[in-house]
Formats: sequence, structure tokens, C-alpha cells
Amino acid sequence: MTVVSVSMPEELLERIDGFADEHGYTGRSEVVREASRNLLGEFEDAKLEDRDLMAVVTVLFDYETTSVEERMMRLRHEHEGLVASNFHSHVGSRYCMELFVLEGRLEDISAFVGKIRATKDTLTVDYSVTPVDEFGDGGLTTAADRGHGHDHDD
Repeated sequence: MTVVSVSMPEELLERIDGFADEHGYTGRSEVVREASRNLLGEFEDAKLEDRDLMAVVTVLFDYETTSVEERMMRLRHEHEGLVASNFHSHVGSRYCMELFVLEGRLEDISAFVGKIRATKDTLTVDYSVTPVDEFGDGGLTTAADRGHGHDHDD
């Protein structure tokens, strides 16, 4: 097996070690391997391919990290055909939450979530994906079809 060196904050490493101990893993490598397999398999669900989907993506970041908020705004505008709605909120005294509602195909949603996850200094990225083509009218109208790309509230 190949050995890989990975940089991560000490707090995350401590959480991984604690998780390994609590859940009976042999060590941090086993946790990281499983997490990697799960991450890579997230969007490989054949049941979602070629379907009209809705996704909700929630991003949490530190209020002081303005580069993250600027990146979120850029992604929202670059993908306005995918982003049906966007909401920005302050959480506590030092965090911001960015919520995106996406409407589109799996490959586009996957690419968007990947860009969010690749954004330096995000604290958490959570999402859910739901097929909406089974609800009756034969498909979605995209945000671009409706003539708007986002809603932004503070």
C-alpha cells in the first residue's frame, strides 16, 4: 500500500484519532481511507444520473475570512443557471453560513459542490440531493429559465 503524507490542522487530527478509538478503527489511516472512499462515491449513484435534481448546499466559514465570501459570490454568479436561490446569514458572533439551492443535473451539482469544497478556509460543507422529476410536470425550469440566478439576504 502506498504511504501518503497529508497536512491537516491538529484539531482535525485529534478528532480523527478520537473517532477511530470510539468506533473501533485500527487507526487514523483506516478512517481516512473510508472517508476518501465515501467522498469519491457520493455522486456515483446511478439512480441520480440523467435526472432533474434539486440540491441544498450549506457552507459555514469564519466571518473574518472575506476571501471565502467573495469566492461564494463568484461561484453563485458563474453558475447562475444552476443556482436557483442563495441565502447568506450570520451565525453567532464569528461565523457566516451560505446556503445554495441548486436545480440541475448530477454532473453540474457535483462540479459545484466540488468547487465549494475546494475553497480554502471553509469550515463545513453539507449537502443533500433530491430527484424532482418524479413530482409530475415533466421536469424543472432552471434558474436561468426563470430569469434570475439568486436571492441574497444578510
